[in-house]
Amino acid sequence: MNHTPAAGSRIIGLGHYQPERILTNAELSTMVDTSDEWITTRTGIKTRHIGSESDTVSTMAIEAGRAALADAGIDPSEVDQVLVASTSATDRTPYAAGRVAVALGLNGPAPIDINTACSGFEYAVALADQSIRTGSARTSLVIASEKISGLVDWTDRSTCVLIGDGAGAAVIQASDTPEIHPVEWGSVPELVNAVLVDGDPQRFSQEGRSIYRWAISEAEGHARQVVANAGLTLDDIRVLAFHQANLRIVEPIAKALDGEHKWVLKDVVESGNTSAASVPLGLSKAWHRGDLPEGVPALLMGFGGGFAFAGQVVTTPTRR
Repeated sequence: MNHTPAAGSRIIGLGHYQPERILTNAELSTMVDTSDEWITTRTGIKTRHIGSESDTVSTMAIEAGRAALADAGIDPSEVDQVLVASTSATDRTPYAAGRVAVALGLNGPAPIDINTACSGFEYAVALADQSIRTGSARTSLVIASEKISGLVDWTDRSTCVLIGDGAGAAVIQASDTPEIHPVEWGSVPELVNAVLVDGDPQRFSQEGRSIYRWAISEAEGHARQVVANAGLTLDDIRVLAFHQANLRIVEPIAKALDGEHKWVLKDVVESGNTSAASVPLGLSKAWHRGDLPEGVPALLMGFGGGFAFAGQVVTTPTRR
C-alpha cells in the first residue's frame, strides 16, 4: 500500500489484555522458597497475571488490539500495517501479526513480527512512525504481547517471582504534526547473553546484576538523548514510562530524571515484568482508569534481551 508521505504520526488509541488468574506473592511462597517480604523488598512486585492454556501470545495480542481499535474509534479496514512485538511467541507461522489481522478482520495489512525482547514495543513504535512518514502505511496497529510464564523455571525464585503475562496495544495514525519523535536505539554487544531464552525445553534466565548495573549507569544517559532527539528538555516531559523490569530499577532512573515532578509508570507492582508488553500494558491500564495525563509528552524506554534498547518521546492520546 502506498500513501502520501506524512509529516509525522500520533497515538490515537490504547488497549490491553491480561489473563484472569492473579498470582500473589503469598501464593508464590507456597511454590518456591520465598516470601512476600523477600519479593517486595527486592523487586517491588506484589502480584502478576498468569495465562491459562487458552491464553497465547496471539490471542492476547488480538484482544489488546481489539481494545485499542475500539478506543481509537476507527474501522478495522483502515489499518494497513500490524506490528506485534514478542519474545515468547511459539508459532513460527502463521506468526502473531498475521493471526491478529485475520481475527480482527483487517483488510490485507502488512503484518510484521518483531523480537527485540523487552524493547520490542519501542522498536515497533519507531518502525510504525517511519513507515507512516515514508508513505508505506497510514494507520498502524502496534501490539506487544508476552506469555513469559511458559518459559519460566518455577523452581528458580530469582526469576519466577518477576514475570507476568499480558499484552498492550496502540493505534498509530498519520498526523500533520509529529507527535512521535525520532527513536534512540541500539545494543550492548558485551551483554548479548545477559538475558536468555534457550535450552530444551526453552527456559528464561538472566544475569540480573549485569542488567541492573547497566540500567542504573547507562539508561539515564540514553533517556536524556531521547529527549534531545525530540528537541525538548526534561522540563517538557510529563510522563516517564520505562520497561517494567523491577521497581528497584524504575525508581532510581525516574529520580535521576526529575521523576518526583512527573507521572511515573509503576505497573510492575501489580503486573510483574511482562517484557515487551510492559510499557503499553501499563500505559493502557492507566489511560482507561483515567490516570494517564492526556495530550502531554511522554518518554518511553525499553531495554533488555539482546541486549537491545530503544526509546522515544510520544504525545499521549487525547479523549475523543
